[in-house]
Amino acid sequence: MAHLEIRNLHVQADDKQILKGVDIDVHSGEVHALMGPNGSGKSTLANVIMGHPALEVTEGQILLDGEDITEAEPDERARMGLFMAFQYPVAIPGVTITKYLRMVLNAHREERGEPEISLKEFRKTVEEAMALTNVPREFASRYLNEGFSGGEKKRLEVLQLALQRPKIAVLDETDSGLDIDALNVVAHGVNTVAKAEGMGTLIITHYQRILHLVQPDRVSIMFDGRIVKEGGPELVEQLESKGYGWIREEVGASA
Repeated sequence: MAHLEIRNLHVQADDKQILKGVDIDVHSGEVHALMGPNGSGKSTLANVIMGHPALEVTEGQILLDGEDITEAEPDERARMGLFMAFQYPVAIPGVTITKYLRMVLNAHREERGEPEISLKEFRKTVEEAMALTNVPREFASRYLNEGFSGGEKKRLEVLQLALQRPKIAVLDETDSGLDIDALNVVAHGVNTVAKAEGMGTLIITHYQRILHLVQPDRVSIMFDGRIVKEGGPELVEQLESKGYGWIREEVGASA
């Protein structure tokens, strides 16, 4: 059973304190939603989990299965079973999706002491993942995210999720900028992969709509760099009906 633990995490960037003592857990087989208004520190948390070099951990720990990975390089974290779907995936002209996916799969196989994947097995694996996540086959010959719509970029992220089969997936505003059709495809992919693999999923969002399609087991609310409220799916309904104003009032009253 995989377990991601964030303990008393303080993070700064350019001498500005962004995270101010965050505690949060993600376990295998669960969907943990992290919500909060813009600027509350959600994407900073996602990036520091994956080891973004511009972010400095000044206090606290990041643990994966009990191992302290606070100082680990991003590629080490990925090889250990962490995955991040970015809010704004970048384009890499000249690198086909096929080449990129095979490189990623071989990196994980190398970590497990396995030989490189054969072309035949690779094709079969990718086609199965594409069918699972409703990604068209013609994606494979395109350059990585070049000329992709927002929805296509997010579909590709879910395809990578299906191929890599991580222990823990961090989805940073995967619903950002998607129309309802693209959102349904992405949500279906996440639900299908999570259910099939039993992975832990941290969904970061400030909207409620994706959480009607990907049902969370737990919900945490971040405000001003801290987790200020935790609960079950009922918190999503409260935010939908009341917005974030009541959270600000509660935080202000307890300050």
